[in-house]
Amino acid sequence: MANNPISMSKIRRILQLHHQGRSKLAIAEQTGISRNTLKKYLKAFSESKLTVEEIRELSDKDLEALFVKPLENPISDKLQTLLTLFPSIDKELKKKGTTRQLLWEQYKAVHPDGFGVSQFKHYYAQWKAQVNPVMRMEHKAGDKLYVDFAGDKLSIVDASTGEIEVYRF
Repeated sequence: MANNPISMSKIRRILQLHHQGRSKLAIAEQTGISRNTLKKYLKAFSESKLTVEEIRELSDKDLEALFVKPLENPISDKLQTLLTLFPSIDKELKKKGTTRQLLWEQYKAVHPDGFGVSQFKHYYAQWKAQVNPVMRMEHKAGDKLYVDFAGDKLSIVDASTGEIEVYRF
């Protein structure tokens, strides 16, 4: 039904507000879900032919079965193969000079019927977001400087001697 799971108590609250005659906009604002998601839940409710009282009697597991639909399409073999490769791909990406494009070319050489480059990068980004969630850092603008340098080590050439000094931080 939705990409993000919703609590069963929130679904009960949505149906209670709907039963009280509140507008979809008011329900969406009060519960903090989008109107499109709200419409999907209300449609599932009307298709169930159950009353609000019958919904209240349902266990959370039964309510979840009614409102949270499983994915329609199971994962294809091609995608399953790609997902098993991601841990090693992630490890390879940590090496200097390795790019997703290069790894895709290697993947495509082994799996000629595999995904194209955009799908490969899309599924990798999805997998990476699940494996390594991003931590947001709150700070005042101009207060601190954060540097994330992923290239070669910084080096300076002394013009008079030609000596190369490599800086290690």
